[in-house]
Amino acid sequence: MLYLAIESSCDETAVAVVESPRGKDEFTVLSNEINSQTDIHAEFGGVVPEIASRAHIEAIAPLAYKALSDAHVTAEQIDAVAVTTEPGLIGALLVGVNFAKGFALSYGKPLISVNHIKGHVAANYINGRINTPFIAFVASGGHTSVIKANSYTDFETVGRTVDDAIGEAFDKIGRRMGLNYPCGAEMDALAAKGDPDAYRFPAVYMKDGSFNFSLSGLKTHIVNMLNTAEMKGEKLCREDICASLTRVICESVAHQLDLCFKKYRYKTLLAAGGVLANSHLRLALTRFCKERDIEFHVPPLSLCGDNGVMIAAAAKYEFEAGSASDMSLDGKPSSKDDWTRL
Repeated sequence: MLYLAIESSCDETAVAVVESPRGKDEFTVLSNEINSQTDIHAEFGGVVPEIASRAHIEAIAPLAYKALSDAHVTAEQIDAVAVTTEPGLIGALLVGVNFAKGFALSYGKPLISVNHIKGHVAANYINGRINTPFIAFVASGGHTSVIKANSYTDFETVGRTVDDAIGEAFDKIGRRMGLNYPCGAEMDALAAKGDPDAYRFPAVYMKDGSFNFSLSGLKTHIVNMLNTAEMKGEKLCREDICASLTRVICESVAHQLDLCFKKYRYKTLLAAGGVLANSHLRLALTRFCKERDIEFHVPPLSLCGDNGVMIAAAAKYEFEAGSASDMSLDGKPSSKDDWTRL
């Protein structure tokens, strides 16, 4: 089966062509094209939805046909078209959804809807079969979720952020410190040079017995600290702030995952999302799993951010489970799937 997969939920236009035999846990990535809008949004310190939508419109068709060309396949040879439909920026989603619908209709191909969060988790499937059930942890600029997966297609969100996502907090704090957007990579590098014990920031896990997170308080605490120092003419060490911030996030994630594994007694953890490019979080989760004899999977850095390969991997199992959409398919900015059943 040849899958043409499209992702346009935020500020990357991504198209991939992936081959996977029906009934087998094997994937061959024939092309993986990504058009990033980072430079466009950098001057605003974050993604501007209307600008993102317009950039997707300009990029989607040329990128799709470049993906086909690089994969050395024709549109007629594609067996199924997959596209992210939720959650995300509605204008951005609609660009991908409408292109996918047009392509599927023009060439008579089945159309597969993919949830963006399930797509991130599916980036781990590329390297072969993963035992189910498992717990998945997804962290990105827009999402922080703890998921109980009974199979590759049956997901239940059991924890989430109730306000800011981890990546969002990194960006907002980093922007206040004068870092370039997106701030994650620079904060990662600064954290490696700082003292993680310099500040004791408040934990970001909810203390109500749930697996939920809350990062708005931590973000406000650090921004206020920076504002106060500026008013006093004091200069704070950015490296120490980044190191201490990273530490409390890693500790909070480990705390919630520990509760989750104690409740469900699963033996496999999948981590995914753009924030998993953070070297400190990857190491913390590796240690967490090693100490508890939990099997750990995390995508390569190239598949942590938004990409079409992960959408193809998720689509394969949805399609083989009998899921296909018609031309009424639409994009959804958010849904109950963020919170309950995916």
